[in-house]
Amino acid sequence: MKRFGTRTADKKLPAGMQGDGAARPPETPSQAEMAEMSFLDHLEELRWALIKGLGGILGVTLVATFFRRWIIENILLGPKKPDFFMYKLFGIEATEFVLQNRTITGQFFADIGTVIAVGVVLGSPVFVYSMWRFIEPGLYPNERSGLRFAAVFATFFFMLGIAFGYLVITPLALQFFANYSISPEIQNEFDITRYFSMVTFWSFGVGVLFEMPVVIYFLAKLGIATPEMLRRFRKYALIVTLILGAVFTPPDPISQVLVAMPLLLLYELSIHIAVVVERRQARAMKKALE
Repeated sequence: MKRFGTRTADKKLPAGMQGDGAARPPETPSQAEMAEMSFLDHLEELRWALIKGLGGILGVTLVATFFRRWIIENILLGPKKPDFFMYKLFGIEATEFVLQNRTITGQFFADIGTVIAVGVVLGSPVFVYSMWRFIEPGLYPNERSGLRFAAVFATFFFMLGIAFGYLVITPLALQFFANYSISPEIQNEFDITRYFSMVTFWSFGVGVLFEMPVVIYFLAKLGIATPEMLRRFRKYALIVTLILGAVFTPPDPISQVLVAMPLLLLYELSIHIAVVVERRQARAMKKALE
């Protein structure tokens, strides 16, 4: 977080002098302002950072409204179509199913919800950048590099997870439920609101799961997650990933493995990230003691 308050130790010294009398370069305006900022000033700056970040999401959402017909046909309804390109990639002969609207507001909220979801996904980098600009001036150089890494990779893994959930999990899950039948007398016809909510759940849910390396990075920085601990819990991580695969996919082993495999790879990546963090902290401690 940003540091604020008055530097009383240097208050009576001439410009360009430190407390020990040594010459130092004058503070830049941003540094001087940061040193004198009050708590209310920080709240005001946070407010504007949130406004800019949310404004970026709103701007992307407004742009998406002009292309909402294309978005509905190719993104929301894409996995429903038998000629969806992922079915060809998987070598699956897709079963076509019917979508119905059983509520008065069903199509309206599916339309609006899809546009908002696209706006949030594509506008999230703007929000992350805005928040980064808020906290950057109050960080030391080593903290800036670490948090810059977290911000960039949090966005990257979130986007990667959403793409995986939409392109892999969603079509496989839809085909599983479209072909699942307990009697020939019952036809599978899905409600548009449930269809929209499940596509959103599978996509955004996997996006959140793919944030694992970023979470491990912060836990390693706090000393909570160590490489030794992560290696020791590797066998439990396998069980957890299979459970998560069962939660976010249909109850078939193929889909569960498709989700569990990337999560296990991300867990292994998290171990390497924890190793790097531990080594950097050890070097910093050694340098501080010299």
